Amino acid sequence: MFRPNWSWTSTFAPPGAADDIHLAWKRFQTEAPPICWTPHNGGHWMALRGELIKEIQLDHTRFSHSEFIVPVDPSRQFIALPLGVDPPEHTEYRRIITPAFLPKVVNAVEARVREIAAGLVEKLAPRGECDFIADFARHLPITVFMEMVDLPMSDREMLLGWAEFVVRHGSIEERRNAQINMRQYLAGWVERRRKNPGDDLISRVIQSKVYDRPINEEELFSVLSLLLFGGLDTVASMMGFVALFLATHPEHRRDLLAHPELRKNAVEELIRRHGVSSTARYITHDIDFHGVALKEGDMIYITNMLYGLDDQIVDEPLKVDFRREAFPLAAFGHGPHTCPGAVLARRELMVFVEEWLPRIPDFQIKPGTKPEMTPGYVNGVGRLDLVWEPRAA
Repeated sequence: MFRPNWSWTSTFAPPGAADDIHLAWKRFQTEAPPICWTPHNGGHWMALRGELIKEIQLDHTRFSHSEFIVPVDPSRQFIALPLGVDPPEHTEYRRIITPAFLPKVVNAVEARVREIAAGLVEKLAPRGECDFIADFARHLPITVFMEMVDLPMSDREMLLGWAEFVVRHGSIEERRNAQINMRQYLAGWVERRRKNPGDDLISRVIQSKVYDRPINEEELFSVLSLLLFGGLDTVASMMGFVALFLATHPEHRRDLLAHPELRKNAVEELIRRHGVSSTARYITHDIDFHGVALKEGDMIYITNMLYGLDDQIVDEPLKVDFRREAFPLAAFGHGPHTCPGAVLARRELMVFVEEWLPRIPDFQIKPGTKPEMTPGYVNGVGRLDLVWEPRAA
């Protein structure tokens, strides 16, 4: 059995992750066999090659989503719906939230996304510097999401703190406490929305049906908790990596400014190159999986970003080419568990590029600073100090 001959700090942080998370995982993908074992987080398997990642994502009969985080919490009290169930149950619960992220809905929201983005950049441009994560990435997508669920922006930092424990480096106890806190927080809002329903996403979930019956309390809080934990972090994390790339690649910035028709391709290519999320799967029965004996009850971790970084899938995967004709990626998953918010995420990244670059075309990492990486189930950039020539708003 292959075991990584490296000094890992955790399952989520291979050596070198503090400097470049994607390069650290790519190095491991190159040096390790396609399926390997790690003793971290209770011990589990890892699938590192793109075709294996896709096969696991599509096969819920052998690789169940009933457990998708390592280490497994043996006394967990919450099922994350619809993420924590497999088809056909998954389909029933996913139907609750899918309408909120359809293209026609995102089209209607885009004007507000653009208004927020433009306002943020107009405030930042005269300053000549910012921490991109705190001043932009943790505002644009999160403000949009908080408006979709109609929750007060004053609660943002508290909610982000709970999300951090769940999607990053929280222990079992910290994750459990964050879930309990989120449920208690939501209880008050559920009571308010039952008395005074609105057009927000929380009200719609409260009024939804599953299996031709009203959604029950456990299902309700499970769906709402997952929405908040997922909606508060992922896009902001990806936006941080995109900004970091553009800050260090002026030729790509100039290309986008000179050729705005490339922006849609550019967003897809940047998503492929800078995937952020990963999940695990529960092995439902003993199987031989590409020559490796996996046992019922084992967990296997799939780092989705490695699909788009696999040279067996993508030519020159580390190279960012805005004219690439195909964008093989698994950043949003494959199959039934594909992220329902993918359309909105793409649109928010597109708006960021379109509103930021014309106003702040030349920017770089602030001298003397280093981007802070935050590894976890959702990899991110914790801090990104940028500087540019101050410009009039």
